[in-house]
Amino acid sequence: MQFKDVVGQQAAKEGLLKMWHNNVLPHALMLAGADGTGGLAMGLALVQFIFCENKRENDSCGECPNCHKVSRLEHADVHASFPTIPPKPGTKGMSRIYINEFREFIHQTPYGSTFEWLQHINAENKQGNITAEECREIIETLNLKSYEGGKKALLMWRPEYLGKEGNILLKMIEEPPHDTVMIFIAEDMDDILPTIKSRTQTVKLAPIHPRDIAEMLVYRSETDPARAAQVAHIAQGSYSEALRLLREAENDLFPAVKDLFNCIFMNNGLGIVKFSDEWSKAGREQQKNLLHYIIQLLEQTIRAHFTPDAPLALPEAESKFVRTLSGMVSFEIITGLIDVLNDTIFFIERNAHSKTQLHALAIKMQYLIQKKEIPV
Repeated sequence: MQFKDVVGQQAAKEGLLKMWHNNVLPHALMLAGADGTGGLAMGLALVQFIFCENKRENDSCGECPNCHKVSRLEHADVHASFPTIPPKPGTKGMSRIYINEFREFIHQTPYGSTFEWLQHINAENKQGNITAEECREIIETLNLKSYEGGKKALLMWRPEYLGKEGNILLKMIEEPPHDTVMIFIAEDMDDILPTIKSRTQTVKLAPIHPRDIAEMLVYRSETDPARAAQVAHIAQGSYSEALRLLREAENDLFPAVKDLFNCIFMNNGLGIVKFSDEWSKAGREQQKNLLHYIIQLLEQTIRAHFTPDAPLALPEAESKFVRTLSGMVSFEIITGLIDVLNDTIFFIERNAHSKTQLHALAIKMQYLIQKKEIPV
């Protein structure tokens, strides 16, 4: 994994590289970002850069023996720790037991979630954790001499799963052996022991810009540019969410949205009934994707309303639609539309009758656009 393969996060990349070039990279680093923002990918890229034999100014070479070994997590001085489950009753889960499965998992996508990882090892409904035994093994391993005579690195994914057992690592985090770097990759800082947080330097990962998500989806041939732009705006800064949306929603959503708004503005009751009937047959995730997509378009409409000269990060057809809509409805109406859309998503998530919810949504949107009071 090279820095160029990490989606977006330019500020974090530049900050880490600056610390390295100024020789102030901390020995205990916390990469903190929400699911899908690339914490694991960034950690892998940083470790590969550290071990690279032919570093470039802003990235590892990706070609030297160390780069190849680190990219496969097969370097003898790079140690990985992550949530696991007991392999059989009466035993303790250890990362070394599942290392081959973990290599396979991150090869498929370093943007996978912890839930996806636990399902990958058939955890079913078991709770993963990082055990006290593993913490002791980490201390023993890092205190050994480097196998290849250079640096040593620990890459711990999801230190939230340490629990109070993390106190075992405190002395190691505070005073690690020479030339040892410990990189923790977290998603929820509130679940990490304060004693660990206080001994690490945190680099925060922001939600990924839709433009960066779309560019990477196209670069990796995941989809076409128009669909990539749609998905990127729905994904809410998460590359893994964008990949999930592509898997679960193969159809272009814009024609359905355009037809819905045409029906609303033209008072086409039959069209509204057709919309609710057709979309009630789609899966709930697809229904939610459609509604999230409409919300994203409305948010862009607000931007177009207040900054009409600013470019929109949308394909041409969607951009034209948004600018037209911004001239037809007020800010108050747009916020009202977003509210009823969010309410509908809430009810669909809780298994409410989707046809009823979608039909009611369309009628409420019609009332709002026509500036009528919604009946209670």
